[in-house]
Amino acid sequence: MELEDLRTFVEVADAGSVSSAAMRLGISKSMVSRRITRLEAEFGAQLLARTTRGIALTEAGATFRDYAARISAELDAARETILPAGELRGRMRVAAPLSFGPTHFSPVLSQMARQHPQLHIQSSYTDRFVDLVGEGFDCAIRVGYLPDSNLVARRVGPIFGRLVASPAYIEAHGAPEKPDEIVDHQLVTRDAETWQFMDGDKIVRVRPQGRFVADNAISLIAAVLDGLGVAYLPEPLVADHIRSGSLVEVMPHYPIPPAGIFVVRPPSPHPTRKVKVLTEMLIECFGNHSAG
Repeated sequence: MELEDLRTFVEVADAGSVSSAAMRLGISKSMVSRRITRLEAEFGAQLLARTTRGIALTEAGATFRDYAARISAELDAARETILPAGELRGRMRVAAPLSFGPTHFSPVLSQMARQHPQLHIQSSYTDRFVDLVGEGFDCAIRVGYLPDSNLVARRVGPIFGRLVASPAYIEAHGAPEKPDEIVDHQLVTRDAETWQFMDGDKIVRVRPQGRFVADNAISLIAAVLDGLGVAYLPEPLVADHIRSGSLVEVMPHYPIPPAGIFVVRPPSPHPTRKVKVLTEMLIECFGNHSAG
């Protein structure tokens, strides 16, 4: 029995389709099909069935899936244990935010790939919270205030925010001086977010209702530069605009409490060495200062 056949079966079972599994594994759909056929021939049982919606587990496949996943994980752990110290190999899928990933986190991933030539890194940049288990990611890099979940999170550094507006907006509408004045202004926001401010030792929370809403912080910068309203944005994305004067910091006497940069992984007793190495590299890069 081939380890890659087991891993491929688990990917197809979790993804629900051959094409999605092939994309995760970085191989062709025909290779995925061959591996599944070989595994089914070895067991003498059909493990997957085609449906109008994709691929579904048979009764035998549902029983075998957890065994296959556990065997694959244990063999991966054993292989990592006996590898020469520091050497990494195999595949690692990482999700990172679109707003920060290409500029702040991709250099760390590139450095990791350079240091470990047998390691294949697949990175996906999106501002949505991906389903790590369902979509087959080893880990994700996330920024902000994390909601409660059953995932395991490790904080690797702080990140700071700023409340900003353009000089043109401030000239036309003024600027809020206290948190309770924010609702009187036009706001540029992400959907369903909460703004937090420090009032001495107390945290004040505001639920903004913006007239310009987007799911990506970079698009919000364009809107706030265009004078559409006040925005609550990470410092690394607005620092250059504040220095140039194209944006002005608003309400500086109510600072935004620092958020965090986190490495998030599926629940398991121990992280893989690949995830541990990435976490250590991110701590070295961001642990003692903001992502700016």
